[in-house]
Amino acid sequence: MLAGLLAGAAGVCTGFLVSGFTGPVGNPVVAVAQLMIDLSPPAVKNFAIREFGSHDKAALQIGVLVVLALFSVFTGIMARHRESWGLTGVAIFGAVGLIAAGTRPTASAGTLLPSLAGAAAAAVVLIALTRAAGPAPGPAAEPSVAPGQEPRPTARLQVSEPDRRQFVTRGAAVAGATAIAYVGGRFLSENASVAADVRALKLPVPAEPAAPLPAGSDLRIPGLAPFVTPNSAFYRVDTAVVLPQIPPSSWHLRVHGMVRRPITISFRDLIRRPLTEEYVTLTCVSNPVGGPYISNAKWLGASLGDLLREAGIMAGATQLYCTSFDGFTSGTPVQTAMDGRGALLAVGMNGKPLPTAHGFPVRTVVPGLYGYVSACKWITDIEVTTYAANTAYWAQRGWSPQAPIKTECRIDVPNGQGPVKAGPATIAGVAWAQHRGIDAVEVRVDRGPWQRAKLAAVPGIDTWRQWSAGWHATAGRHRIEARATDATGYTQTPLIEPPEPNGATGYPLVTVTVNR
Repeated sequence: MLAGLLAGAAGVCTGFLVSGFTGPVGNPVVAVAQLMIDLSPPAVKNFAIREFGSHDKAALQIGVLVVLALFSVFTGIMARHRESWGLTGVAIFGAVGLIAAGTRPTASAGTLLPSLAGAAAAAVVLIALTRAAGPAPGPAAEPSVAPGQEPRPTARLQVSEPDRRQFVTRGAAVAGATAIAYVGGRFLSENASVAADVRALKLPVPAEPAAPLPAGSDLRIPGLAPFVTPNSAFYRVDTAVVLPQIPPSSWHLRVHGMVRRPITISFRDLIRRPLTEEYVTLTCVSNPVGGPYISNAKWLGASLGDLLREAGIMAGATQLYCTSFDGFTSGTPVQTAMDGRGALLAVGMNGKPLPTAHGFPVRTVVPGLYGYVSACKWITDIEVTTYAANTAYWAQRGWSPQAPIKTECRIDVPNGQGPVKAGPATIAGVAWAQHRGIDAVEVRVDRGPWQRAKLAAVPGIDTWRQWSAGWHATAGRHRIEARATDATGYTQTPLIEPPEPNGATGYPLVTVTVNR
């Protein structure tokens, strides 16, 4: 059992070390986790996001390691009985890693090396340790007895004791080498980090700075989400198990396909273009009713529409097929990106360079669409095409190709996590209908009449809007609901629908206990 665990650990850490040279996409654990994300149906994806939030990638990798540990124990037990059985288990380990790494969109010959090296290390360690431990003990032989005779006392067959000292010595050496491989892998991965580039980048002064926020845009009610979400608190939902590390000096964006003049632009050229600041709220399609996967920020970037006009969009083009550095794809409607809204190739977020987790050095931000079609992080390629010709990542998995954000709201205060004191109280939250704007929010208690809430000021129609309403809380248990109406006159539906395929619907509901 211990031999199998040590062999598995040696294989994983050797793969980790080699991936420090070839790139993290080939790391067997990362590659398998990434493949699981790709193969997961929407319901599984929603479960992971709901239960683990931004820690879903870490939880997935831990799950992969637990399964691998159990498989390694089984492989070790099999190897004690027959060496070839153990090596078969190692071969399976290597094959899974090779398949997972080799099927990544950015795979190359080097991508396969971590799995090959990891499988070779695991095989060597497994053979060395199982031979040192000796064969598995078998049943003792019983003496034969002739008919009619009494059995004579005899010594039971002895099984030779394994060389415990040799096993311990080899096991300690393997553990030490495995630890060194892990530390080496960590060093290489940290050395490849672009954290220093993020800190060193000086953002240009915007040619069109955002206007000062109007007075009253943030109601500053305890428990209510602030109008501007801090970078550290901004929600993160993506498919990247390991964050892409892209130095600005090596970043390029290619615009091609149904264009008259294909363009390839460097980061230096991009930030030399006129930059614009825009307040834009982003929303994940996986956000449940009243959920946390929505945030608002001030973005800095170059106009995506202007760049596309320079490329010359051909008639009939309907989709911007955007590709991330790690191979993820999203499909943005051409019309939406070019209709005058603040569609950006963003380089800054709340006055600072983009954090790596949010797309450094460049990402798209297109107001009014769910993130999976409008917010391509680490973008490196835009193919102007049609929806018939290309199907983006989540559309391949059953989500709607075009995904305008639905009119929704959320109740932040009270949050239902604890009791409320009887007497005057406040109900507050946020509402959103990006690129339409929020005109009204209403609340009701215990299915009573709808009460109009007070709306905070907003700088434009592409952000969420805070709201609040007074309530005289009486002792007991109460049900609070809310609904929003956008500038087109549409009021959000009470019909309860799940996130897939194009966003959840229903009234947000909070149940609260009021104490005397």
